[in-house]
Amino acid sequence: MTGLTVFGLKNCDSCKKAISALTAAGLAHTFVDIREDADRVVKVPDWLDAVGAKALVNTRSTTWRNMSGEDREIADEDPAGVLIAHPTLIKRPVIEAGTTVLVGWSADSLDALLADAAS
Repeated sequence: MTGLTVFGLKNCDSCKKAISALTAAGLAHTFVDIREDADRVVKVPDWLDAVGAKALVNTRSTTWRNMSGEDREIADEDPAGVLIAHPTLIKRPVIEAGTTVLVGWSADSLDALLADAAS
């Protein structure tokens, strides 16, 4: 596996769990703060192509709940623009492992990364 990059927020519980599990599994990774250090203009369209808006837009976030209906419609029409402008709407963590993109964290995510690392 070439390069494992975790995009998230430092205070995000899911991101912390992912980083802890990756470290415990011995998978080297780089953490990139999605709000401060990620090139969202480049990354967000790539992620949308890889996983789709339904997987990438966090409709359970406080940011989403506080958006007006009109803003939510804009998000449906132009998810890239909204995610670039509001990085807290991106479901986290986003993990890039070579050409694979995973969104969110679960035991299945770790299993997929370990299987990828073994091949």
